[in-house]
Amino acid sequence: MGRILVIGDIHGGLRALHQIFERANVSKNDTLIFLGDYVDGWSQSPQVIDFLIELSNNQKCIFIKGNHDELLLDWLTENDKNFDVKMWYKHGGEATVLAYENYSYKQKLKHIDFLDNLEDYYLDEQNRLFIHAGFTNMNGIEFEYFPKLFCWDRTLWETALALDTSISKDSLLYPKRFTHYDEIYIGHTPVTRIDMTTPVNKANIWNIDTGAAFKGKLTIMNVTTKEFWQSEPLQTLYPNEKGRN
Repeated sequence: MGRILVIGDIHGGLRALHQIFERANVSKNDTLIFLGDYVDGWSQSPQVIDFLIELSNNQKCIFIKGNHDELLLDWLTENDKNFDVKMWYKHGGEATVLAYENYSYKQKLKHIDFLDNLEDYYLDEQNRLFIHAGFTNMNGIEFEYFPKLFCWDRTLWETALALDTSISKDSLLYPKRFTHYDEIYIGHTPVTRIDMTTPVNKANIWNIDTGAAFKGKLTIMNVTTKEFWQSEPLQTLYPNEKGRN
C-alpha cells in the first residue's frame, strides 16, 4: 500500500516540487493530494501544470482548486468579469503571464482543461477534508452558500488560530465548523505569517502552506504519520527572481 501525501501551495516553483518529491521518495504507489495554487509567483507556473498533467497519467492524483488557479483560468479564457488584472499582477500574476509567452494556443487549451476540472475539495473515506482555503457555513461544505469561498476563505484558519484551547469540543461555545470532519487540510494562508516554517496544527486543521510563494519552503506531508519533507527556501532555488516578495 502506498502513502497518502498532501502537498502545499507551489506557486510556480517547479524546482521545489522536484526537490520534495526526491526527498520524500515519492513512488507511483503513493496517492498525491495537491491543495491548489499551482501558479503565480515563481517563473515556472505553466511548467508546473505540465508536470502535474503528466504525473496524473502515472499515479493517483487529486488536484484541488486554489484562488490563483481560478485567476489564471479567468485570464486564459479572457473572462474579465470581476477580474482585476492589475491586482493579479501584484500577487504573482505577472510572472505567470510572462511564462506563458512561449506557450502555443494548443498548449493553453490543455491547461484550460486542467484548470477547469480542478476539485473544489476532497473528502476521503476517513472523513478527512482537503480544501484550499476553507468554508464558511457552520454546517459544513455541502451547505456552503458561496462555493467560491472554498478557495478564498480565511476565516476558518483565523478561527482556529484564535480558538481558546480550554473550550471542550462538546461545549456550546466550540466552533461548529470544526466538528464535522476528523481532520481538515488547507493551504492558502502561509504559516510564515505567524512566524512558522513547518506545517501547523490548530484544532483539527493542518495548514500545509509554508510560504513557498514568498521566502518559505514547499512542503509535502504524510497524512497518516504526519512526517513531512521540505524544499529549500524558494528564493534560493530562483535566486534571480522575486516571487511574490
